[in-house]
Amino acid sequence: MRRYRYRCIVCRTTSPVVTEIEALTAVGEAHRQTLHGGHFPDDEIAGQIDRLGRWYAALPPLAALHARIADALSDLHDIKTAGHYWWASAGATLLIGAVAALALLLVASAL
Repeated sequence: MRRYRYRCIVCRTTSPVVTEIEALTAVGEAHRQTLHGGHFPDDEIAGQIDRLGRWYAALPPLAALHARIADALSDLHDIKTAGHYWWASAGATLLIGAVAALALLLVASAL
């Protein structure tokens, strides 16, 4: 399940988590109309977040990959909760490590 959040840097407010992109657009539009007269605040952020509330765009690539895999594995068990299950985080780490080892093995065997 995808999670989204809107953040206005000017007002220093963050919206509650929404699960649909249309709801994210509505939250941002309502905030701009109500507090900013329809203008777009500088440095506003709207985008997808992981189960821990971190913005995917702000994470380094490897951490974002780990978060996406752990989110997907955690969503298999329960889509409503926050945070990663320990087994989902461990599974994501093992999966990334196995793919990296396989890639290293393929490169070494090709040489």
